[in-house]
Amino acid sequence: MASRDKVGCSTPAALPLDRVMAALAANAEQLGKRWEAAVRGRRCSGEGAGVARGRVKGEGADIAMHTPLFYATCALGGILSTGLTHLAVTPLDIVKCNMQVDPSKYRDISSGFGVLLQEQGLGGFFKGWMATLVGYSCQGACKFGFYEFFKKCYSDIAGPDHAEKLKTLIYLAASASAEVIADVALCPMEAVKVRVQTQPGFAQCLTDGLPKLVQTEGFTKGCFLYGAVKFPDTMMKFACFETIVEMVYKHAVPRPKEQCSKPLQLAVSFAGGYIAGVFCAAISHPADNLVSFLNNAQGATVADAVKTLGMWGLFTRGLPLRIIMVGTLTGAQWATYDAFKVFVGLPTSGGVTPSCRAAALHPVDHEKHS
Repeated sequence: MASRDKVGCSTPAALPLDRVMAALAANAEQLGKRWEAAVRGRRCSGEGAGVARGRVKGEGADIAMHTPLFYATCALGGILSTGLTHLAVTPLDIVKCNMQVDPSKYRDISSGFGVLLQEQGLGGFFKGWMATLVGYSCQGACKFGFYEFFKKCYSDIAGPDHAEKLKTLIYLAASASAEVIADVALCPMEAVKVRVQTQPGFAQCLTDGLPKLVQTEGFTKGCFLYGAVKFPDTMMKFACFETIVEMVYKHAVPRPKEQCSKPLQLAVSFAGGYIAGVFCAAISHPADNLVSFLNNAQGATVADAVKTLGMWGLFTRGLPLRIIMVGTLTGAQWATYDAFKVFVGLPTSGGVTPSCRAAALHPVDHEKHS
């Protein structure tokens, strides 16, 4: 009788790493060609009546809503909007983190910049930039890409009769679901960033800081507490933005969104994002103070943080700077994200998924025609 290990239960050979990388490269190249074809086809569509709209050399078309290419495009927009904007405000982030960790030394914004410049020079304003860029690029891809995906899913679950009524709940549920995935991508990078920025001698950058963090403290330390920061932040960011944009087009802009120019739509996106960012900063600031304290103090607990910072300090320490930073960040993120969507031929953000809205209005139009 053949042994069990030899018949029917043999372990399949591991897929070679070079084959995996080759497959990923081929898929990325194919996706890039489809993006290029969609953009070039859109540009060439108006050059003549005889040119088929959205076609380039017989292949490629405008990006269709709610397809894998659409979600991949949203993820790429999230990378550009989130990674680059966080990288741009790295000096503000370093001062904020040090004010939260060492308030006696970094008393306020102006003195914080002065102390940092005096002790570390200009290079000190960009410590942890690699962890910031990589971490927030991964977070942006997951956050924006999966938000669009889950928003469509939950809109379909609610159905055309209820999607419009439950739109705020859909925004909250979709953003929370996307944030679960985004936190897994960002949490270790954020932990390395905070240590590099606030603990001299911990590491030089991400390449030596991440292995050191994994060896000493594990890969997931602080993920739960960091989720406590990002969940309300992200839910407020998306739900407030969607609601504010809808209110602007309903009460402040004299014509429907589809009839507005693209610069005006991007201006609305920035304004809605900035206002949403102010609410994000206020609601998530206590948890952000806790994360900065616990990432800097090994073995510390939440009780130690509350005792050291005090309840008033927990809610207010570094808040003005964080409002400026998060408000500017969120406004710039939404503007950059929507600018990229406009560039590839997609509509700007705001509102329940178009398919559900069209489905909800279809019975009404049918009754009018009858």
